[in-house]
Amino acid sequence: MKTMWRRACGLTVAPLVMASAVACGGGSDQASEGTTLRVIVNITPNLTEKYWNDLFDGYEKAHPGVTIKLELTGTISPDAKLRQDLAAGDPPDVAQQITPKADNVSLFTDLSDQPWIKKTPLTDQYAVGGKHYVAGVGEQIQSLVFYNKAAFTKAGVDAARITTMAQFTSAMGELKDAGYKPLQTAGQWVTGAQFSMIADAGVLTADPEWSAKRNQGKASFAESGYLPYFDHYKSWIDEGYLEKSALGLTYADGQTAFLNGKSAMYVMGSFFVPAADAAKKSDDIGVFTMPTDGAYPSGQFGNISNPYVVVNKSRHRAEAIEFVKWATTDAAAIKSQLASDGNLREGFTYPMSSLGTSVQQILDKAPSVLVKSGESEPITGFSDELNKQIQSLYTGASPEDAAGGLDKWWNSQS
Repeated sequence: MKTMWRRACGLTVAPLVMASAVACGGGSDQASEGTTLRVIVNITPNLTEKYWNDLFDGYEKAHPGVTIKLELTGTISPDAKLRQDLAAGDPPDVAQQITPKADNVSLFTDLSDQPWIKKTPLTDQYAVGGKHYVAGVGEQIQSLVFYNKAAFTKAGVDAARITTMAQFTSAMGELKDAGYKPLQTAGQWVTGAQFSMIADAGVLTADPEWSAKRNQGKASFAESGYLPYFDHYKSWIDEGYLEKSALGLTYADGQTAFLNGKSAMYVMGSFFVPAADAAKKSDDIGVFTMPTDGAYPSGQFGNISNPYVVVNKSRHRAEAIEFVKWATTDAAAIKSQLASDGNLREGFTYPMSSLGTSVQQILDKAPSVLVKSGESEPITGFSDELNKQIQSLYTGASPEDAAGGLDKWWNSQS
């Protein structure tokens, strides 16, 4: 295996979720001798630099003369990293975690003429203008509440009886009285992402077209079903169910705090399962679908997982397409990526822990998987702004301030 310094530059802890791509010419079975493909990758506690190097070694062995160089993003998003490189006139070849939208598809290669693209998950849901700019490995679900079984037993809380937001809030009070931090969060991107996992399940189940309506200017956060979720979240801060100091934690810190039993509940996506497995805590953790102010069980907020796009300005576009084809259609590469981040794909199975099996059962029972893509894809920068507004609740902003601020920002981008 090549040494890590040879393929990686920078350092990152990046979120989950998103990607895109546009095809000019077909891929090649063999890249030219001496080709280096630069790939922006998503780094998380599960998807480490070592993981990607080990995975991509398999591609290099099957394609002599090709080197995969990891491009890491530091504290910025993959999209920001890509735009930074493009502005510097130094385009990478492939990127992960960038969502195709009408305002950014020109950056990516249209893969619609690639016969293998239809075999990849959610490709139609992520199409823009009928064209396919992204290839994914699997899919995630994210409206999940993981809980410490021992904490629930001590507090006398029955997870099966938590189906409404009022019951969820009441359980937090009982858990706090039992000596636990009720709900674990963190800073970085986690704060806003958790809010989406909580609120989207209820709002989008009630109105699957809500995001499209917001894009059309026919809906707002301040005058919709989202406002009660801002109210819930603020009340949890005021009651001490969410600790203000948690904003100083990284994603990895927050995950570790929950795994170490310092908190009773943790709202996170299915990609949390491998971390619990690695820590040998899976049997001690339960999971239930996010309660809502409406229907229960709700649809599961979800997304494409391990998405890849080919950068339009790649100097090795045919080779980059061939690499993305391998990453999203090779059986061994698929199973490795699914298992590494607790993701799912029809037709592919891998050994699961008791916790992973429980997540699979939630997906099986979910009435729908709610995907924000195509006409429902938020405008560029939304996740960062949502994160900012949710974190403002910790420093004195009201629910109305946060919801209104999100609307004001959105309108200013139109």
